[in-house]
Amino acid sequence: MDEHEVRSLIDQVAATVVGAIDRTLPEAAGADPVVRPSERADFQSNAALALAKRAERRPADLAAAVADEVRGAAGSAVVGVEVSGPGFVNLTVADAAIWGQVAARLVGSRLGIGAPERGQRTVIDYSGPSIAKEMHVGHLRTTIIGDALARILSFLGAEVIRQNHLGDWGTKFGMLIQYLDEHPDAAWHRDQLAAGTSTVLALDGLYKAARREFDADAAFATRAGARVVALQAGDEATIARWREIVAESEFAFREIYDWLGVLLEPDDSAGESTYNDQLADVIAELTTRGLAVESGGALVVLSQEITGGPTVTR
Repeated sequence: MDEHEVRSLIDQVAATVVGAIDRTLPEAAGADPVVRPSERADFQSNAALALAKRAERRPADLAAAVADEVRGAAGSAVVGVEVSGPGFVNLTVADAAIWGQVAARLVGSRLGIGAPERGQRTVIDYSGPSIAKEMHVGHLRTTIIGDALARILSFLGAEVIRQNHLGDWGTKFGMLIQYLDEHPDAAWHRDQLAAGTSTVLALDGLYKAARREFDADAAFATRAGARVVALQAGDEATIARWREIVAESEFAFREIYDWLGVLLEPDDSAGESTYNDQLADVIAELTTRGLAVESGGALVVLSQEITGGPTVTR
């Protein structure tokens, strides 16, 4: 327990009940006191119900014996004990103990909260938007929950590693880059857009237009496919345009994160592209082990459990 940590009332009450159980039923020493907040009192212990069979006693009788021991406990915050129902022990805490808690917690800036996670490392993967697409409610949910967890765990002493995995690679970008090259008048940079218009909204609209053309025009589909290969091969012009798209999208995401007060920083982001230079080794291993096979001009790994298409493609 940290020097400035204040022990909670429920922990104090639970310790009192543990002592009472130890004295009443030595063979069950250290048993869970099963103390919970109660609507009938401040707290309630249901331990007698769980221990009665082991003790070969009626739950109500065991609860009464434990209640007697609680009443006689020295220095306890509990001032009222009552047995109810089949064996519940209702516990009322002294007003002085409650005000003592308040006073003790007001002494320090941490309000009596310790750092039980000190020395622990926690990785939180949250948000995860896709480049050139607007964030939706699913992204909002994981962003807020993830950030709340990160703040809580950091406060409790953990080393928190925030990870924002960006969808920034794949066939989609071949389509979009090819479409942008063939439509140079398309506006999507933030300095080309009206105030309040998001770059990802503009890019998302252009991607949808590219998708329609891809589905309707075989020649465009061929050009877009070649652009995907160029992207993966590191073609300078293609990579330069891809980096523009990523930068504009990340700027739009950053505006939202800043507005929400989220703790994500640019260095916390890593996209799918991060692993591009590792794919060759993965492919070589999968091929050597006989897991990857040629299918329709692509190298694929077919699932034994799931049908309907390959799980890995190149």
